[in-house]
Amino acid sequence: MNAATMNLAASTMPARPASRGVSNALFGRPRTLLWMLLLPPLAWFLLFYLGPLLALLGQSVLTFDDFSMTVSNELTLANFKALVSDPSNLDIVARTFTMALAVSAACALLGYPIAYYMARYADARMKGLLYVAVMLPMWASYIVKAYAWTVILAKEGLVAWLVSTLGLLPLGDALLALPYVGGNTWSTSHFGRFLVFNYMWLPFMILPIQASIERIAPNLLLASADLGASPAQTFRTVVLPLSVPGIAAGSIFTFCLTFGDFIIPTLVGPSGDFLGTAVYKYQGAIGNMPMAAALTLVPIVVVGAWLWLAKRLGAFDAL
Repeated sequence: MNAATMNLAASTMPARPASRGVSNALFGRPRTLLWMLLLPPLAWFLLFYLGPLLALLGQSVLTFDDFSMTVSNELTLANFKALVSDPSNLDIVARTFTMALAVSAACALLGYPIAYYMARYADARMKGLLYVAVMLPMWASYIVKAYAWTVILAKEGLVAWLVSTLGLLPLGDALLALPYVGGNTWSTSHFGRFLVFNYMWLPFMILPIQASIERIAPNLLLASADLGASPAQTFRTVVLPLSVPGIAAGSIFTFCLTFGDFIIPTLVGPSGDFLGTAVYKYQGAIGNMPMAAALTLVPIVVVGAWLWLAKRLGAFDAL
């Protein structure tokens, strides 16, 4: 075969795909392939999440001049000192934490019977309908739902009409008169804000509990019955303990979402600040970015502790 024939044969051979070369280079190097897959999401996480968060926390040690309303680069711990010593800041943290805890407990009490029925008794058709019913409110806009509740809880709104029609006006007035619960109207009361939070986050509690109950092996229930336990005893000693991870998983959503919410405390409830509204006030209205940054450390610490507790209860295995 002469040189002209070899060149003609080489020119007619199909081109070697570039992907085959990459595959050959990565063959036998699983760690290199793993890092190539992980690097883009890790870079995204570091650049767009962790980086801005650290930059925000870094501003918490800067100094804010109350007279000139400007931020200087002088380092100080005065913002953290004000955070733990100022009664108004402690009141904001306590109010937000109490509401998040109350909403999580109420969602667990309201959601558990629904989740239990879905997991143990509902047939396939009914379970599908219940899934749609639980998730249907989640398809609507969060802002629209929050504004809708301001109308429902208004002085002449649906709740006031319902309470009056059912003859529960004395009970409603007594509830609104309670300190730390009531307010001038339903829409300006802590109880009204509590109702809206429960409506918003209840689906996030129902679904993890339902999943955890469905994972309980039927053999355990049969064994409990064979040993003479009544249905109530089986529920108390078998079903409820094994569904605790689902409750803990649901509480991750209800607690964390309530603790960091900004819209609902702005639209519903009394004028006292929540953590989100306080951060907005310091950053947006006053321009005190160092104090706003110091306040953001509170949800990071509290939510981190809550996640640690939820993990200890097996929440991540139920998700």
